[in-house]
Parts: sequence; structure tokens; C-alpha cells
Amino acid sequence: GRRLPPRRARSARQPAPSAPDPPRPAQTSSTPGRLGSSPDSGQVKGRVGRLVDASARVAGVTILPMTPEEVGGRLGGVASVSGGGAWSRVTVDVPVTGWAPAVRTARDGLGYDFLDWLSAVDELDQGYRIVAHLWSTSGRTGLLLRTLVPKEDAAVPSIVDLFAGAAWHERETHEMFGVDFPGHPGGLRPLLLPPEFEGHPLRKEFVLAARVAKAWPGAKEPGESNDPKAARRAPMRPPGVPARGEWGTGRPGR
Repeated sequence: GRRLPPRRARSARQPAPSAPDPPRPAQTSSTPGRLGSSPDSGQVKGRVGRLVDASARVAGVTILPMTPEEVGGRLGGVASVSGGGAWSRVTVDVPVTGWAPAVRTARDGLGYDFLDWLSAVDELDQGYRIVAHLWSTSGRTGLLLRTLVPKEDAAVPSIVDLFAGAAWHERETHEMFGVDFPGHPGGLRPLLLPPEFEGHPLRKEFVLAARVAKAWPGAKEPGESNDPKAARRAPMRPPGVPARGEWGTGRPGR
């Protein structure tokens, strides 16, 4: 038979490349209350405890190391820091007339280029507090912007021209709280509720009519049983549920 040619000697194996050195941790400034910069990594550490790129640019805007007070000064409001520990946010309260300009400055001057959400809080006698959470996609940090409007004139200028995604949020806030947004395109059409629905269900004075017509179908109170003669505690009314006789057909004279 035919002989195969002898195998060539294998070349010596190349040594495996050495693993790269682990990255050095960023050295952040120890200046209290300030977004401190790192000379080695080019990063800044904010109040939220997260590292953001100090040289990040959004539409030509540099995200600079700033204190909450400096951010508030740029936006024309009063600054504070929210709760949440490592996830806290710089919070700026602005007057209603400065709402849209503050959003524009945050986007064009401070690099907060993404609207995360917008909603409202019923502050009872104080009015409605409108809250927007803005996010910097390059800086990886957020900002809470708030304004307070009286209940008798609950209107905040629309910011749909600045963030198109605000349209959905403004429609929902109008539907749930009754807050108007002058300048909103489309006339704040109903979003979640049927057209025949009356009232604004997230207002704290909104009557939970279903709880008047039918008792809460949850578990019984401790000690209760199917025995109608068994002793039981007086039922407690959840917040927002009127007492019998205070609302509906059961009222005196109805």
C-alpha cells in the first residue's frame, strides 16, 4: 500500500496572553455637598452615589459638576435632595410661570435630554404638585422638577414642544387630577377612562362609590366567623369612603 508522508513537527505553542490589569477605582473629590470630579477617570460622583462621565456631551452641552443649589439657580427655583439613599435625586421647585423655561434649560443647558415621566400629587389645601423626572442619557443621572398649582386654577403650561413624550403623561394627569395643560396639542383627549366617566379618580376628595354600594370583599376581621351571633369588631372605613347616610340614595331626604 501507499505510505502517508510523515507528520510535520508541531510548532511550539505560543504562550497565552497575560490578562490585563484590573481597572483602578476612580478617585473622587471629598468636597462635601458637591458633585466631585476625578482627575484620573474623568468622572464625577453625584448625590445619587453613581458615577457619571464629566466630559459627556449632549447636543454640545457639557454636564458640569454642580451642587444642588447651583442646579436650582440655573433653573430659577429652590433646590433640595430627595430621599432614597443611593438613588436620591436633586429636586428643584419652580413657580408655574417658570415651568416650561426650567424644562428647556434642563434639556438644553444641563444635558437632561430624556423625559422619564410626569404626574401630579394631590396636596389637599395646597393644591396639586406637578412632578417631572428628567434623565441624562449620557450623564446617567436624574433630576426631579416640581411646581405647585392651586386647585381653583390648576393649569401648567404644556411641555410637549420640548418633549414629545410628555403628551401621554399630560393627558393622563389631566384625566386623573383635572389639571389643565394650556398649549397641549390634541385637546387632552381621554386616555384611560370612558368618555362618560365623571370626576377625577386620583383626587383625594374623589368618593369611592363602589365601597358604599358594596362592602369590601376581602378577608373578614380577626375573630369573625359565619356565626351571626359571634362577637365582631366594628368595621373600619378605608380613606375616601364616606359613612353610610353621607352619600348616595341613603342620605336623609333622598
